[in-house]
Amino acid sequence: MTALTGDGSDGWDVFYKARALKKQGHPIIELTIGEHDIRTHMDILAAMGRSARGGHTGYAAVPGTEGLRAAVARRIEAQSGVRTTEDNILITPGGQSALFAAHMAVLNPGDVALYCDPYYATYPGTLRGTGAVDRAIPCDPAHDFQPRATYLEAAAKGARSLLVNSPNNPTGVVYDRATWQAIAKTCITHDLWLISDEVYDTQVWQGKHISPRSLPDMQERTLVIGSMSKSHAMTGSRIGWICGPVPVIEYLTNFATHTTYGVPGFIQDAAEFALSQGQELEDEVAAPFRRRRRIALDLLTQQNLVRAVPCSGAMYLMLDMRATGLSGEAFAHALLDAHQIAVMPGESFGQAAAGHIRVAMTVADDQFSEALAVLLSFAAEICENKRRF
Repeated sequence: MTALTGDGSDGWDVFYKARALKKQGHPIIELTIGEHDIRTHMDILAAMGRSARGGHTGYAAVPGTEGLRAAVARRIEAQSGVRTTEDNILITPGGQSALFAAHMAVLNPGDVALYCDPYYATYPGTLRGTGAVDRAIPCDPAHDFQPRATYLEAAAKGARSLLVNSPNNPTGVVYDRATWQAIAKTCITHDLWLISDEVYDTQVWQGKHISPRSLPDMQERTLVIGSMSKSHAMTGSRIGWICGPVPVIEYLTNFATHTTYGVPGFIQDAAEFALSQGQELEDEVAAPFRRRRRIALDLLTQQNLVRAVPCSGAMYLMLDMRATGLSGEAFAHALLDAHQIAVMPGESFGQAAAGHIRVAMTVADDQFSEALAVLLSFAAEICENKRRF
């Protein structure tokens, strides 16, 4: 446990500082974490209540209810075109639990586990928690943070698994087909397991979401992580899944029996109801982020100082602040102090995003527009002061 995170600052000091100021009564605008500004749809909560009042409050089947597993399988098959049944699905208490379980399935202590930098904050600790040795693959801003074939090849020697995330948190990038082909080639050449974190698969603004399980020769070496958190604003319900080869799912079910012992039945019933509402509900949950992306792009085109990494998916903007001469962390602290707007430094997500900030599009449209305009004006002010002095 003591080895999950490294020594020193984890880059989240701005977040902790903003939360402390907010607790003291300061009007902080939080553009930090990926939490919807809408709550779980009342119809989903009504379905949850009906199930609980109907008695589904005891132990549920550890791999998940048949209904939910079948619903998840249908959704994955429809999206990917790959034949999928409930036997390919394990229901988990959220995507984070699924990430840990999936890596426990494919790694032995001491194995090398790969992930891409920038990365979602828990990735390195999740890999270390399995007893693996974590190894980051740098994804540089010059190539829009997409992993490059040469870097994949160099990192893969002696490794056992590769963790990828598209649409990507923190960058908002959607991997293109060439990137996926390079990833697949690396996995096949070096006999790697691929863990594909696809929790943002309903938030694609440009391009197309590709699940690597659909690529040639990848189905039997890929574990897909999914969740209801982002697609249906069910973050607090803690409901996710792993999709993979049947033998692996059987072992993972045994693992779940000895760790989580399943997910509450009434929450699973609510998730099954939510999935039954189809793409219409998913589009409704995603719509605010699509609007705010448009707002952001309009504001960014009115200046030429701050560059946005192509925001093709997810609920985030990754902004290049290097023209200000400040690190992402320094700019984020200065912005919070001067204007009570909290954003995440790129350094919070690895060294590849140094000099960048991540902006979560998670406040109302008018407040988001105003906050981003202030941010851009503040960056221009910093540059002007630097030129003057």
